[in-house]
Amino acid sequence: MKPVGLRHPAGIAEDEGGTDDMQPMRSDAPLIVYLDFKSPYAYLAKDPTRELEADFGITIDWRPLTLDIPSFLGSAKVDDVGKVVEANRTPRQWQGVRYAYMDAKRYARLKDILIYGPKKIWDSSLASIGMLWTRQAERTVLDAYLDIVYERFWRRELDIEDPAVIAAVVAEAGGDASGYLDYADGAGRREHDELQSRLHPAGIFGVPTYV
Repeated sequence: MKPVGLRHPAGIAEDEGGTDDMQPMRSDAPLIVYLDFKSPYAYLAKDPTRELEADFGITIDWRPLTLDIPSFLGSAKVDDVGKVVEANRTPRQWQGVRYAYMDAKRYARLKDILIYGPKKIWDSSLASIGMLWTRQAERTVLDAYLDIVYERFWRRELDIEDPAVIAAVVAEAGGDASGYLDYADGAGRREHDELQSRLHPAGIFGVPTYV
């Protein structure tokens, strides 16, 4: 039994068409999975999680959790050759970041997945809003969107802070690009920010998170 494609995402009423009422721990689906595009761990978990979905014949409710990395790991920026040109991190934070990427890259090599460390701490909220938008289309659109954004971002081929770039990915995935731009500029931003404000109080603060 394969997962059922949803026109309206699990946990969203058909007559509302948005995410204003989305509760962090509740869904019509048996499993909620929270991801952030700037997390290598979430990227590496995406495909194995889909295998669980297929193996158990369920539909997963995929949702964005936009991490505020500077708040707990500091921030930094590197140039094209990897030299640090700007940093606001303690030695302990640097150590944690380096070991985290070593671990992620080790697993990625086993799966033939290419991961380049980002040159800076990205704001992934526009890409997260893209996830909320493509959730509202056929499931194949969301799947394609997740694949494209993750692969190209971690190859350093995608500017996830540019709404036009994200809109182009939405279109490539089979979604409504102009609709995304309107959504990101209005209801999508509000819905994204409201969802994020509910996650920490519910005990959801890292990715991937399975509920």
